[in-house]
This record gives sequence, C-alpha cells and structure tokens, in this order.
Amino acid sequence: MSARRDARPTAGARDPSATPRVAAGAIYTAVCVVLAAVAAWPVYATGAFLLLVAVSAVVGAGVVALVSRRAGGGWTLAAALAAAFAVLAVPLAVPSRMTSFPEGIRGLGEAFAGVVVAWKDLVTVDLPVGAYRNLLVPALVVFLVGTAVTLALSVRSDRRALAAVVAGSAMTGFGLFFGRSATSAALSIGPVEVAAPVETAVGLGALLAAVLWLAWRAREERVRALSRASARSAVNVGRGPSLADRRRAALGVAMLVVAVVVTVAVVPWAARDADRRVLRSVTGPERQIAEAVSPLAAYRALFSDARSDDVLFRVSSPGDADAARLPERIRIATLDAYDGEIFRASGDSGGGFVRLPSSRDAGEGRAVDADVEIVDLDGLWMPTAGRLSEATFDGERRTLLADRFYYSADEQAGVQIADGGLRSGDRYRLDAVEPEGADLASLSPPGVTAGTAGGDNLRRWVEQNASGSGGAALQGLVQLLRERGYLSHSLALEGSAPPNWTQDLPGYRLQPSASGHSVARIDRMFERLLEREDDPRAAASDNFVAAVGDDEQFSVATALIAHELGFPARVVVGARLSSTDTSLSTCDAGECRARDVSAWTEVQGSDGRWTPVDVTPQWEKSPSLEVTQQQDPENVTEVRPDTVEEVVPPEPVQEDDALDDDERADDGVDLAWLWALVRVGGIVMLLLLIVFGPFLTVIVAKLLRRRGRRLDPDPRSAIVGGWDEYVDSALDSRRTLPRAPTRREVAEGLATPGGIRLADDADRAVFSQGAVTADDAAAFWRIVDEERRALRSRQSTWQRVRSAVSLRSFLGFLAPGRRRRRPPHRDERGKRSTVQVERDTT
Repeated sequence: MSARRDARPTAGARDPSATPRVAAGAIYTAVCVVLAAVAAWPVYATGAFLLLVAVSAVVGAGVVALVSRRAGGGWTLAAALAAAFAVLAVPLAVPSRMTSFPEGIRGLGEAFAGVVVAWKDLVTVDLPVGAYRNLLVPALVVFLVGTAVTLALSVRSDRRALAAVVAGSAMTGFGLFFGRSATSAALSIGPVEVAAPVETAVGLGALLAAVLWLAWRAREERVRALSRASARSAVNVGRGPSLADRRRAALGVAMLVVAVVVTVAVVPWAARDADRRVLRSVTGPERQIAEAVSPLAAYRALFSDARSDDVLFRVSSPGDADAARLPERIRIATLDAYDGEIFRASGDSGGGFVRLPSSRDAGEGRAVDADVEIVDLDGLWMPTAGRLSEATFDGERRTLLADRFYYSADEQAGVQIADGGLRSGDRYRLDAVEPEGADLASLSPPGVTAGTAGGDNLRRWVEQNASGSGGAALQGLVQLLRERGYLSHSLALEGSAPPNWTQDLPGYRLQPSASGHSVARIDRMFERLLEREDDPRAAASDNFVAAVGDDEQFSVATALIAHELGFPARVVVGARLSSTDTSLSTCDAGECRARDVSAWTEVQGSDGRWTPVDVTPQWEKSPSLEVTQQQDPENVTEVRPDTVEEVVPPEPVQEDDALDDDERADDGVDLAWLWALVRVGGIVMLLLLIVFGPFLTVIVAKLLRRRGRRLDPDPRSAIVGGWDEYVDSALDSRRTLPRAPTRREVAEGLATPGGIRLADDADRAVFSQGAVTADDAAAFWRIVDEERRALRSRQSTWQRVRSAVSLRSFLGFLAPGRRRRRPPHRDERGKRSTVQVERDTT
C-alpha cells in the first residue's frame, strides 16, 4: 500500500529532485495570487480584502504542503480546505459578525450560504462593495481554493500539472469578470497612450506567467527524460541546450513578442470606444425598465379628475431631525434616452442600475435625509433625493425591498422590482447629498452630436431668438419659452365643468392641448411660436403666447434646445418640496399629490455636473384667440354635372404624428449601425487572428510547400518532393523515424502499406538513367496522398488537429531520435552517402 502511495505524483514533492519543480510551481502560484488581487481590488477596495488575500493564500499553500506530506489525495485536500474555510470565514469574510459568539454563529451560516448566493449579490451591488454583508465570501473561496488547487497541480510531475494554468487564470478572471463595467483610466507615456492599463497589465501578466511556467515545465521534462535515457543506456546523452533548443526558444519568444505587441497596440485602439461587458452588465432591472411605461408618457394621466387629488407619497423629517435637512426635490425617474417619440430611461448609462452596499460615498454637497411613505404610487420607479448614500427600508417587506432595490449613481435614480414594484405602506429612509447647483448662465457646452435633434421649426426659433452663447443663450431661450408658453394639462371636454387641476389657478382660462412629446408634437409647438412672432398683431398687443402644453412638452423642448446648443440633456420626473419660484407647484407639508408631480430638464456642463432647469410655462397670460382657434378641416368637393364622385375626407391631423416621409428622407440614410457592426466584427476577427493566426500560418505554409513539391516542373524533383511529403507527414503524426541511411529502411520502419513502393520508386527516379515522365510523378503523388490518408486514419480527431499545426516537419531537428541527415536525393545519382549514421546499440 505504501508503494502505491509513493508512486503518486503529489508525493513527489518529498523527492529532493522535485525541489526545482516545487519552487517553480510556488512562484507561478504566487504570481497568479498577486495578479488576481490586483484585478479584484476595484471590486472591494478595502483593507479587509488585502488581509483576506494574504491569509487565505498562506493557509491554502500550507494545506497543500500538509496534505502532500501526508501523501493524501484529492478528497483529503478538499476536506482540509473545507475545514480551513470554516475557521477563516467569519474573521476574514464576515468581519461584521465578530461582535459576540451568537453573532459569530450567524456569520458562519451567512458565510456558507454565501458560497452559493454571494456570487449573484456581488454583481448587483454598487462598487466598491467593501466588507458589506457576506460579499467577501467569493474572494475567500477564490484565493483559498484557487491557491491550493493551482499549487497542488503545478507541483505534479505528470501531464495533469498543465491544468494549473486553468486554475491560475480562473483566479485572475474573478476580478476581471466581477469588476467594473468601465476600464481604468488611460495611461500616457510620452506620446503613447495606453488604454485600460490595469486590465492590459493583468491580462498580459497572466499570459506571460503561464507561458514562461509552461516553457520551464517542458524543458524540465526533457531534462528528466534525457537523464532517464542516460541511466538506462551506455550512451552519454548531452543535457545542455542544443541548437534545436535555442531555435525553439527563439521561435517561442518571437511569437510571444508579436502577441504582446499586437495586444497592447491594436486591441485597445480597436476597442477604445466599445462598452466593456462584464457580469454586472447583464444583471439588474434593465429588462423591467425597458418594459415599463415611461413616466413622462403617463404624465397627463396624473391630472385627470379621478387621479389629481390622490396622495402618492409622503415625505417627512426622520424623528426629531431638523426640517431644513429635507431635500428640495424628490426624483421619481430620470429619463436619458429619446427616440423621437418617447423619452425613457435607457437603464445602461454610466455604471447602470446596481444594488447599493450598506452605504456609499455620495460626494460633496448639502446633506439631506428624509422618511418616505408610499401611499398610492405603484410601479418600479422609487422616489429618491439627490445623490443617495444609503436607503434603509422598514415595514413588513423591508427585507424584500432591500434585496430588490437598484440605484444608478449616474442617473441619481432608483428602481424597486420587488413583486412588481412599490405598494401602499412601503416605508424607507433616505440619506443623501444634494449637490450644489451651478448657475445655468455660467455653463459651457461640452459639445454633443449624438441623440435625436429637434425639428426645423425648433432650430429656426433657436437661431432667431438666441442671444449670446453657451449657458447664457440657453437660459435666455428657456425663459423666453416659458413666457411665451401656456400651461394646459388636458383637452377641453364640451359641456363639462373645468377640470380639478384648474382650481388652484385663479382666473385661469382653459386652453386645450394634446398629450405626447414626439418630435412632431414639439415641432408643431414651435411652428405656432414662429407664426405668432411673424404676426404683426402680436407686437401690437404685446402678446406672443402661442405654445400650449405642460411640463411633458416643455421639458422635452428644453432638452432639444440644449442639444442644439451642444449640451447633453435629460428629463427628470419628480416633485418639489420647496421652491423660491412661487409659480411652480410644491408638495403641501410633504404630502405629494398627483397634481404636484412635475418634470424638469437637467443639462450637463463641461465640468460634468448636471444642473436642473425648471420649464413649467406661465398661465397668467392666455394666448390670443386668433392664434389658438383653429377651423375644422374642409373637404373640397368638385361638382360635375355628369357624374358624382365620392370624396374621401383627409385623415385627421394628430399632433403626435411623426414627421412625414419627405422630412425624414432629407436626413439621408443612417449608416451608424453599419459602422458599429463593422467595428465589432473587426474586433472579433482581430481576436480570432491573434489566437488562431499562428496555427493558420502553419497550415497555409504546409499547403504551399506541398503544392510547390507537387507542381515542380522537373518530374524527378516532384517525385523526390513526394517522398519528402510522405516523411514529413509521418513526422508530423509523431511517428518515430528509424535511424536508417536508405529510403527502403525508412519505409520498413514506418510500416505503411505503400511505403516500400514509394521508397523504390523514389530511388529509381533518382539513381536510374532512364527517363522520368510527368505521368510517373503524378502516379507517385497519388500513392503519397493514399499514404497520408492512411496515417490520418489511425489518429483521433485531436491527433489530426495536432498533426495539422505541428512544426516538426519544418524543424526536423526537433524530432526526437532523428539525429541524421535526410536520405540523399535530387543530385545524388550515382553517389552514396559517406556520412556515418548512429545506430541504436540496444
């Protein structure tokens, strides 16, 4: 029994001759641990993570050493790692539970549960997660088990040791796949700019470490094989590096240098604007956001008589806190994507919607906090304030709400997907920071070209009325738009009483307006403004009011105006708790009703900050009747004495219709999708070329070599080339070539069906004085093709692939046992080889 244990490869670590192998495996494992720690640092970014890496790596290596010393197997190693995990889990992975013994027991349960569920939580929590809950458990598993498995495999003496590369790469991939969706900042080295330097360095480091370790392992195996051969025979086999070793090393280094240069220079350049896709990129509430109705599209429904007085939610100061700490605005939804019809949330801007850790750094600004109680607000959009630092849930669903709450720091908006969204009775506390708003007139535009542009009427109105540039021009245009607009939340129903939302507006004269915020709807609004400005009666009466609508249309119009001036813009749906502008609606005593909901626009300056812009139009001055009254469409009928034809009335004009086909045709063909497709395809092809390029080069080189031999114009040379092709095929198939001076002896050693005939025909073509025709060469090559097929038929699919990309026939001196010159050919008629060839003596 002890003899069998001693034969185990893992027990070889006790053999003094295995010391270099153990040292190399330990160095490779240590490099993998360091690279994995660098890759995973952005995920945690806390000292507790560094402590976990150091302790788990040392313990993992110690477990491997102990099991190897005891000659234990894989099950013993697994049991030892499980015990080590149980000991280290609470102090390293759940340090918050180290307060008492009962808490420690609870932490141990959370740690073992985290082995299964913490991986999912890790990709849904905002980075860095720190030591939040049990999210350090995946790191403990990776660095404890990964270190042990990599080291245990790397010290083996058999071919299973190569699997250590897989384990080491998996450790490095943990941080890359579970990390940020944005790469590290570019590094400038003189005139050269390196994109994603951290990710590139980690990837190249892992590649170089694996290649160097594999190269050392191959050399070490060769030295051991030569040592065994010397010990079993009387022949003294040299152990120093041969010419073949040097050429092999030079070829490997050249290929590695080319791969590194191409990776560093080409791949980051090709992918510089592409989104980085990681695991957290495909998690979260993006699907629910895409399927939900846009809050701006449903904005008008809040002002119906059946809905306008309903309380949606209440906001109050927590406990005895000062009411001055309440936020000025409550954000319900942030909408950043406009397709010309509907403004909606893209769900993927910035870092996307992710779960919050226990708390996050919200940056600088005025600290605010508030208790929010949901009364009659349903859906997934959750009222928040400013830049959120922490959200603490209360009530019967607090655990579920905390688990299904997602927040986007870039959008400053949150969504709740617990059982379809918020319900009456849900309560939570917000701790946030309201950033200091910049003066709109002082903003400078960063310049934007992407996004949907406004119509021709909007563009002409901006050109005619813009004064100044940048933020000053935008502020003037927004103020002018609000002055020449008129507030209207609904159509006028004939014979009905004024809607309820007009009761808070004394002296208000209802002007009907349709809902919708498409480009056509907004463009029609600016068409009326231009018509009124061109009407001499407007100047005579000092009444330029012509655009009728509410926050739905005016927030989108302001965003399109900002786009014309080079500002990124988005629309926010929410409510105001307080405002210095008395014309704007606010929640009375923190009780936000449906009619208190508003919408405003946010524009981004060159400093990256978003500034809110109120857009609600005035309601004191009503539009002139000659502008607002519209005649019904007339159906012109041509009366003819002989026949009467039915006149089909024109289709009704709807303000929400998109622009007509002629106007769309002026924009030309949009080929943006083609460039994106070409670039993605180019990146994929480049990566495939980097990975498979060397193998394809070998295959093409062999095809060209075979073609050149077959098509040689000299029939004798074509036959000799066919013999060479036969020998090279056997060499690439890893057949052992006999040490023989003649072709017949080589053919007898290979023992293929037609080998003897090939040898005789090749010798006859070389040494005979008779004529050799092209038909003889063609017949010879047919036999060569049959022999090559016979060689492949004895191989598995994997062996055929390996033979196809083998370099042994190009570098014949690399073939073991082929220490001879190739049999003479071509110009060897009437000659004999005078070279003495070594023969085996055993």
